[in-house]
Amino acid sequence: MSAASPIRWPAEAIWEAVSPLLPGFTVEVLPTIDSTNTELMRRARNGQCEPTLLVAEQQTAGRGRLGRVWQSDVGASLMMSLGLPLAPQDWSGLSLAVGVSVAESLQPVLPALGADQPARVGLKWPNDLWLGGAAGDRKLGGILVETASFVAPQAASAVTASASTARYVVVGIGINVLPRSAEGMSMPPGSLQDVEPGLDAPTALLRIVPPLVAMLRSFEGYGFGPMQPRFAARDVLQGRAVTLSDGHTGTAHGVGDDGALLVHTAGGMQAITSSEISVRPTAVPPV
Repeated sequence: MSAASPIRWPAEAIWEAVSPLLPGFTVEVLPTIDSTNTELMRRARNGQCEPTLLVAEQQTAGRGRLGRVWQSDVGASLMMSLGLPLAPQDWSGLSLAVGVSVAESLQPVLPALGADQPARVGLKWPNDLWLGGAAGDRKLGGILVETASFVAPQAASAVTASASTARYVVVGIGINVLPRSAEGMSMPPGSLQDVEPGLDAPTALLRIVPPLVAMLRSFEGYGFGPMQPRFAARDVLQGRAVTLSDGHTGTAHGVGDDGALLVHTAGGMQAITSSEISVRPTAVPPV
């Protein structure tokens, strides 16, 4: 599929798969918008807290973590946000759990290492999808999770029995579908074509959304703990030298059952919950 081809989105198939889990669920596809996350957060502030999947063919002001811009062209990226009321006992590790779900949907089984093998879909703490393999590290996509401090009671009661503790959560996902230029980027970009040639945005969307909804419902009851081993299998920082945003350095040792990144520094093991992590240009790990 070229970037100029008309896009046929599987909205009905996604609705049929998800609506039994999320009463009142709707799917919307917009030709262009500033940001799917921004739009769903706007709606939540106005009291619109129904479960909604919002897909944009083009974003004019897409956002990543720490305000970074996510650039996009029609058909070249998958840009979506899923908004729903959620009431987990512990919110820790939610973005990591989302990453696990998305990575496993795109590549259920990691291919063997080797020059003739497809790129391997890995996870960089706390919210990036990376590709690893013979071509080195490349960024496939990113995840941005935001929550509103309130949720409309009528929406929450339809989804969870814990309406008093529910928040409206917006899970934004941006993935490179087609190869893109690395100009101006600190991390070379990868795309779904490195994983599975011919994989387009509509097919990827259908693979991602139903398992993501099921995972979020599971997270509500069980938290990140059960997802920890699955994250570890794709952890691209494991054993690597990392630099924290405060300038301290160390070696990454996986994540705890609360999703905190464990870094062994000169001062001992630290559990990092919010610092931005940058990876030194060391040897490519087996993802």
